[in-house]
Amino acid sequence: MKFKKPLFTGLFFSICLLASAQDEDIFGISEKAKNPKSESAVGNITRNVLEMFSIEISGGAAYNQFSTSFYSANPSLYPNFTQFQNFETPLDISEENPLEMKSNDWTFPLLNAGLRINLFNLLTIGGGYGQEWGNMSTMRGGDFEFAFEGGSYQASKLYGTVGLVLYDAKRRQAFLRWKYRRYASANYYMQSEMTQRSRQVYPWRFILEGEFGQLKIKNFVDGTMAGGSTYEPKLAVGDKPYMGIALRIERDFSEYTKMFVKGGAEFRDFTYAASDFSEVQDLKQTLYGMQVGFAVRFPGTKRCKIGGCGVVMKHMHNGIEYRGSGIFNYQNRKVGQWY
Repeated sequence: MKFKKPLFTGLFFSICLLASAQDEDIFGISEKAKNPKSESAVGNITRNVLEMFSIEISGGAAYNQFSTSFYSANPSLYPNFTQFQNFETPLDISEENPLEMKSNDWTFPLLNAGLRINLFNLLTIGGGYGQEWGNMSTMRGGDFEFAFEGGSYQASKLYGTVGLVLYDAKRRQAFLRWKYRRYASANYYMQSEMTQRSRQVYPWRFILEGEFGQLKIKNFVDGTMAGGSTYEPKLAVGDKPYMGIALRIERDFSEYTKMFVKGGAEFRDFTYAASDFSEVQDLKQTLYGMQVGFAVRFPGTKRCKIGGCGVVMKHMHNGIEYRGSGIFNYQNRKVGQWY
C-alpha cells in the first residue's frame, strides 16, 4: 500500500503538533510558561514579585524555663530569697560557686503577625511583630527559693526568620523518580504509576526555620527588694538578641492560602536588677512553643472582570493571564478548579 507524499507529510506534522500541544490546555496556558500578568513589562515584573510575598498571623502557647546562677554579697536585699525547708541550712555561695536555680511555667498567649517571602520554593525569609504574656513561678535551688510575688511579664518582639524548605511537592516528585529508578523505562505500567503519583496534588510543605530578634519588656509585676524604692526590681533584656529554631509544617488550601503549625524552642537572656543596678541577676529563659497560623499570598494574577466569561481557571484575554475564581479555590493551570 502506498501513501502519497503530501498525505504522509501532513500526517507527520499533525502528530508533531499534537505532541507539542500536550503541555497546553484549550485556553493556551502552558504549565511552564510565564504568561504576562499585565499589559506593561513593569506591571508584569511587579506582579511576579508581588506573588512572592504573603502575610500571616498566628497564635499559640509555650512552656518556659527560667534559670539563674544566683550570687549576691548581701542576700538580705532579696526578701523573696528564703529557705523552703523547716530547718536552717547555711548559704554557701560565691562568685565562683553560685547557687543554680530553676523554675517552670507557662507563657500564654503568643500572638504574631508577619510578612514572608518565598524564594524559588527553596528558602523563605520573613519578619514580623509579636506579643506575649508569661508567668514567672518560684525559682528553686537546693534548699532555697526565689519567689516572684505575682510574677508575670508582658513582652513585645521584633523578629526575623530564615527557613529552608525540606520537603514539598517538587521534592516529592524528585523522591518518586529516585524510588522508581529501579524499574526499566520499558516497564510502562510502573512508569505510568510514577507519572500519576507525581501529578497528584501534594499540599504539604516542611520547613526548618531559624528565628532571631529582640524583646522589649512592656510590663513586669513583682514585689520590692529590701531597702524601699531604691531596690525596686525590674526585668530587662540583655543586649544580645534572642535566637530560636523551629519546624514549620504548612498545608495549602489553595494556590494562595495555607494553614501552618510551628513548634520549636527560643533561647533568651534577661536581666533582673535593682532600679540603680546596684544588684543584678542574669536570667536565662528557654521557651518551648507551639503556634497555629494562617497565611495568604498576594495574588499576582488579576481576577477576570469580563462579563459573561464563565471560565473559573486561569485563562487568557488579549494575551494577558487572568484567574476566574477567588483565592480560596484550589486550581491547576492545566485542568482548572479541583473543588
